[in-house]
Amino acid sequence: QVRLVESGGGLVQPGGSLRLSCKSSESILNFHIMGWYRLAPGKQREMVAGIRSDGHTHYSDSVKGRFTISRDSAENTVDLQMNSPEPMDTAVYYCNAVRTQTGPYYWGQGTQVTVSS
Repeated sequence: QVRLVESGGGLVQPGGSLRLSCKSSESILNFHIMGWYRLAPGKQREMVAGIRSDGHTHYSDSVKGRFTISRDSAENTVDLQMNSPEPMDTAVYYCNAVRTQTGPYYWGQGTQVTVSS
C-alpha cells in the first residue's frame, strides 16, 4: 500500500512563502504523475500542480508563476514551493500519485494552508 505523507502546511501571510513536502513510501519514479491538489470550503477539488515521470510539469492558471513543483527522487519527495500566496490559496492541500495513465490513484491525508494577515 502506497503511503503519501504531506508536511509543511500552516499559516502564512499574503506575499510570504511556504513549502509543502510530500514523502512517498516508495520510489516516486514508479508513478506516471505526482502532484498537488487542493480543496477549499465550498469549492471543488482543484489540481494545483503536477510533475510527470519524465520531469514535465504543469500548473493551474491560478498558481502559474507563483508556485513551483519539484521532486527529489533520492528522498522520494515531491515539494510545492508557494511564493506570494494569496488568501484565495487557503485550502487543504493533498498530495496525489497516479501509477499509470489510467490509475490507480493514491492520496495523502492533506495539510492545511491558511493565507491570512
